Amino acid sequence: MARLPVLPGPRPNWLKIKIPAPEVVAEVHALMRDKKLVTVCEEARCPNLNECWGVHRTATFMLMGDICTRHCGFCSVGKGKPGELDPEEPQRVAEAVATLKLKFAVVTSVNRDDLPDGGAAHFAKTIEWIHSVNQGCGVEVLIPDFRGDEAALDAVLAAHPEVLNHNVETVPHLYKRVRPDADYEQSMTVLSRAAKHRDRVSADMCTKSGIMVGLGETAEQVLELMKDWRAASVDIATLGQYLPPTQVHLPLQRYVEPAEFDMYRRKGLEMGFQRVESGPLVRSSYHAKESFEGVPV
Repeated sequence: MARLPVLPGPRPNWLKIKIPAPEVVAEVHALMRDKKLVTVCEEARCPNLNECWGVHRTATFMLMGDICTRHCGFCSVGKGKPGELDPEEPQRVAEAVATLKLKFAVVTSVNRDDLPDGGAAHFAKTIEWIHSVNQGCGVEVLIPDFRGDEAALDAVLAAHPEVLNHNVETVPHLYKRVRPDADYEQSMTVLSRAAKHRDRVSADMCTKSGIMVGLGETAEQVLELMKDWRAASVDIATLGQYLPPTQVHLPLQRYVEPAEFDMYRRKGLEMGFQRVESGPLVRSSYHAKESFEGVPV
């Protein structure tokens, strides 16, 4: 059994969560098991699971299994040698989107550095299946860096996602500790290439990225990262509070006050982002549809 994380004092009131509609949560959970699908909501122990499943009837689908080839210090997803790809998974995801009657679907994955294309073709098939089965449904893909493989990124972009999301997760200063198998500049290059594709051939697509705060970064470092995002033409930014899933994960350094999150939102809009989701409970896919459409939440 995982031990409870050591936190810097009791959880503040702004991080306490109500649990709505447990019967709908159970219904969505049953659907995921019936379709043999994995959600990042469960694997990452997202604090918004009950709201998203119980109120909005949304879930973030996680492709290619529940074992990751990387070793990020913040993540509760299993690490090790992944299994074989399931060629029928893209269709099952599309069917689950139809059952939930979603108008906007979010799809992510574990890192699959064992695959030649990092799983890019699997992402592309999933986007195509969702669009085919669910006319008018938007798709956001939260992709890995594909080890900088430009052809892999192009394969995903060619499937026409409405949002191309790639998280940098933290400030450059903390990368070796937080994301030891990743490279900050490589992630920024992924975002920049996606934005150039948007500008050339897909004007309606948005690019997006996110980070966690509370890992030891300073406000100045966060603002510098946000400037890097804008230099890479990122449209939508997400900033949320890091909460360690267990005691063996990276320790939480501080709870970030709501006023600081508000400052990031204000500064981000001044920088030119189309949308900045910034708050203690914000996660990468939280209010994804509203962020893409510019709907107030």
